[in-house]
Amino acid sequence: MSEFDGRRYQARFDALAASGVDVHGEASMLEEARHQGPGLAFVEADLARFDLARTFDVVVLAGNVPLFCPVADRPGLVARCAAHVGVGGRMIAGFQLDGRYRLEDYDAGCAAAGLELEQRWAGWDGAPFDADAAAYAVSVHRRPATT
Repeated sequence: MSEFDGRRYQARFDALAASGVDVHGEASMLEEARHQGPGLAFVEADLARFDLARTFDVVVLAGNVPLFCPVADRPGLVARCAAHVGVGGRMIAGFQLDGRYRLEDYDAGCAAAGLELEQRWAGWDGAPFDADAAAYAVSVHRRPATT
């Protein structure tokens, strides 16, 4: 099993897709999704350059997505994902704080894309975030009604 196992993440998103929520993901996730839902449409794209020509209420970058992106492409990743967040919508991202990507850089990219930090936790379970002790961060950025 690879470091990133699409089947594990696919299981988390099955309920969303079943309720009519559009779910987009990494290549191994898409492979598993195509296997499980052959009648559904899936898009595979470079997150640092894509444009789906629409916005969403929520864009989720789960499972260290920014860390899988080349360092030079991270500003584009944040900008392109944020461009898909509708007015009043949120972008939620969770990633390890192991020195590969600083929260300050992520927050700056979100701010440049018109998103404001709304909430931050130390994990997907909602544990309080302590900048001095956290090894992981889940950040919720919101696009305000007026940008």
